[in-house]
Amino acid sequence: MQILITHGRLARTRCLQLNTLQLSLAGLGLVLGLMLLSGAIYHFIFLKAVNEGWPVVSQVVKLVVHDESAQRDRFLRENLDAMATKVGEMQAKIVRLQAVSERVAKLAGIKPEELRELQAAQAPVAVQADGRGGPYIPLRSPTMERINALVDDLTVLGDQSADIYILAEARLSERRLAGLLVPSMAPVDGPVGSGFGFRHDPFTGRAALHTGLDFPADIGTPIHAAAGGVVLSAEPDAAYGLAVQLDHGNGLVTRYAHTSRVLVKVGDLVKRGQPIALVGSTGRSTGPHLHFEVLLDGSPQNPARFLARSSEPVPDAPQAGSRGRRLSQAR
Repeated sequence: MQILITHGRLARTRCLQLNTLQLSLAGLGLVLGLMLLSGAIYHFIFLKAVNEGWPVVSQVVKLVVHDESAQRDRFLRENLDAMATKVGEMQAKIVRLQAVSERVAKLAGIKPEELRELQAAQAPVAVQADGRGGPYIPLRSPTMERINALVDDLTVLGDQSADIYILAEARLSERRLAGLLVPSMAPVDGPVGSGFGFRHDPFTGRAALHTGLDFPADIGTPIHAAAGGVVLSAEPDAAYGLAVQLDHGNGLVTRYAHTSRVLVKVGDLVKRGQPIALVGSTGRSTGPHLHFEVLLDGSPQNPARFLARSSEPVPDAPQAGSRGRRLSQAR
């Protein structure tokens, strides 16, 4: 870039040549100079005018500053209103969540006094001990302090509902576990030959108590655990033949008798539905079948009360003096 400089008609013209770097530096210096000049003017003139109350300048400056303050206040107010609206929506959702959590707690078997204890332990001063909320009422003059207080309260209520759900999940898991440990699954598919109760003994012909259910099946048919448990015994017996006993806890034991082969050993953990033996006709038996018993604290129980069968109901044993179709099946 070339700049021609002349002082008059007869004066010699001077040529000033600038490259790109010099031109950029000159522009940068000019910008910095203008910034420093404007800052000095603002500091020494406008601020001085405001402080000393100059007639015209001070009023103009005050109008500009007031307009900027009004815009800033309006922006903050709009943000506070938006935050208050969001907090209100959160409050409404938390109230609905509390209602649902209390219904779930009732379904899970949590007692009302347990809920009250939990809610009272977590409730701050601003929240009532019963943990119930109300409809959202928008704040007429929301402030940051009030919004922060509401957010803290909603945080406590949210944590409270989460704790209720966790407790309900634990109770439902306990129920599910208890269901897995109760003999509610038929060990062999098929109809029942002899039920629980008095019947004619197939060997003596006299009336005798049949302490379990007989499931006729072919030799080698898998026998499944009616519930999860621990193998208590797996050994031959004079009456029961080769038999397996499972301990399900709380004094509950199941026995699987007359098997031809045992697939587990003492101390094994078995799952509900796991094959534990094969049908046979060992011991005091007149034919291949499974004799299934449920004992509570050593006392025989009617297995039909525990089994959840989807087909025909489990029949009771025929009364003494009557003939059943399956009298050939033994204990």
